[in-house]
Amino acid sequence: METNPNWFLRARLKTRQLLLLIALDEQRNIHRASEELHMTQPAASKQLKDLEEMLGVQLFDRLPRGMEPTIYGETMIRHARMALTSLSLAHEDIVAIKAGLSGQVDIGTIMTPGIALLPQAITRTKAQAPKLRIGVEMEQSNVLLEQLQRGRLDFMIGRIPERQSAEGLSYEELGDEPACAVVRVGHPLMKAKNLQLRDIASQPWILPPQGSILRARCELMFRRAGLEVPVNVVDTTAVLLIKPLLQQTDALNVMPIAVAQYYEAQGVLNILPIELPCRMDAYGIISVDGHILSPGAELLLNSVRAVAREIY
Repeated sequence: METNPNWFLRARLKTRQLLLLIALDEQRNIHRASEELHMTQPAASKQLKDLEEMLGVQLFDRLPRGMEPTIYGETMIRHARMALTSLSLAHEDIVAIKAGLSGQVDIGTIMTPGIALLPQAITRTKAQAPKLRIGVEMEQSNVLLEQLQRGRLDFMIGRIPERQSAEGLSYEELGDEPACAVVRVGHPLMKAKNLQLRDIASQPWILPPQGSILRARCELMFRRAGLEVPVNVVDTTAVLLIKPLLQQTDALNVMPIAVAQYYEAQGVLNILPIELPCRMDAYGIISVDGHILSPGAELLLNSVRAVAREIY
């Protein structure tokens, strides 16, 4: 007999035949085995005969007072039991996953992936698991890391600050965060040709607060160019305040390109035509080592990875 790993497909092996083997092993009598499976005895005999012909061996010795499995029969019975056990476990796994997909997932994100990446990932996840409750916290990385380590988040999308220990955390890089300058729609600088850093250093600015990474990178950008850092500054990262401030003044604001593109597409602001030599560190998926995610959290995490591959 040729060895073909999928012989049972060609042979159209039926689950009923596996059940019959087990019933025959337990009853040692075709009449009682067929009764147990609610089959007629001729139907049970035919199924056994078909199986034996298919394998080219005799599975049972027919004795005057019943049936005994041959060495081939014992082998086939053992595998039949394993196959049926595996199928029953598959059903249990699916029930568990269905229950998990209607649970609660809590994640944290910094602003850029929160606007550019997460909405798409959540939409995909909800299409597969509409009952899954998804809680999202949008904060700075250090705040989210504290919540993650306290067990309040399943995972987060952010960065591990330089001063923070990465011990006990796993990090999977997704993308980096170049910054750009934005202004209100119709700002005079939008018509400027060949804009340089020196043209915007003395303008009024809305910047992230002192002590934030983006503020430090922004000031370093001006210093490296031999320019004074902006002095006419409002310190805030609150987008609800930044939008009206931009619209009512000629101030500039620095924000990650992905966030700026989202607001520009809505007609809220414009990205200045100047490439800033300023970027934030890469960010990624951060989770606690050894923390086993629920099936729902795993589904959302895989959606995040899939969307990130498309975007980045």
